[in-house]
Amino acid sequence: MNQLAREAASGAYRLNKQETWLMLTGLLGFLLAGICGVWVLLHGGPVSPDGDVSKAFSFNAALGIFILSTASILPVSGMRPRSQSIYRCCYIPLVLFSYFAETVQHFRGVDPRFVRNGSSFDHVISTIFPAVALLLIVFYLILGAQYFRKRVIEAHPELGLGIRYAMIAVLVSFAAGIWISINAGRFTGIGGNIIWLHGLGFHALQAIPLVAWLSMRKSVNAAVKPIIIHISGLAYLFGLIAIGWQTLLGYSVAEWSLLPILAGSCFLVAFTPVIWLISQSDASAEPFNRNRSTRNL
Repeated sequence: MNQLAREAASGAYRLNKQETWLMLTGLLGFLLAGICGVWVLLHGGPVSPDGDVSKAFSFNAALGIFILSTASILPVSGMRPRSQSIYRCCYIPLVLFSYFAETVQHFRGVDPRFVRNGSSFDHVISTIFPAVALLLIVFYLILGAQYFRKRVIEAHPELGLGIRYAMIAVLVSFAAGIWISINAGRFTGIGGNIIWLHGLGFHALQAIPLVAWLSMRKSVNAAVKPIIIHISGLAYLFGLIAIGWQTLLGYSVAEWSLLPILAGSCFLVAFTPVIWLISQSDASAEPFNRNRSTRNL
């Protein structure tokens, strides 16, 4: 392994070690999702009268991915170590409560958000849960705002740009989540399902920073890198807008009509840079290749 590769691996290790507790919190979501998944396979999802363990499975897995993604980008937020520590200390308990409410209540046969004929405990949980969800949004908005500071772009130009697009997409997801709460459910109109908009917006946290990270790792012209990230980020956002519009009209995103086709095309454009970047040679291999060519001469 050459020097550049060793430095990159060492830097990644330091970042991961720095966010150990946040990463463990994300992994806990996968563990809980695994437990729920086994239960669903053995006993099915519904639990009388109003619980559904399959919903707990999807919630825990999605929140786990979200927290792991947050752990990977938090070190480049430009926040001071003390501020990052305070952020973790506030965010992790909120996530743990969310795991608890979603998992325990569904196993007990209770919808943690919309309680019908439940006990006092159930009503307390259903009252606290929206407040916790709101705090999760508020804290994440604070984090997202950090990436729009000049110093983040100066320190991490590619990652900072990619994360900015991801944060805008996360805002769309939060808006969809609020829409679900106001609507008292994920379904709207004839066949609209708000959960598609809610979920795909969060997945921008993996998709767009991946393009930015690959542009850093590959031997791509410096002037081309921001163009690639802009194309990917804008295409992803336009895809979300198309899905949101289709859902607002009350129609399914699975039907063959203009907006779903447009959304699919946008997401295809957003992911095309990943395929192209993977095909490029690693930047860390360039010095080795040049040295080998010189020796051959």
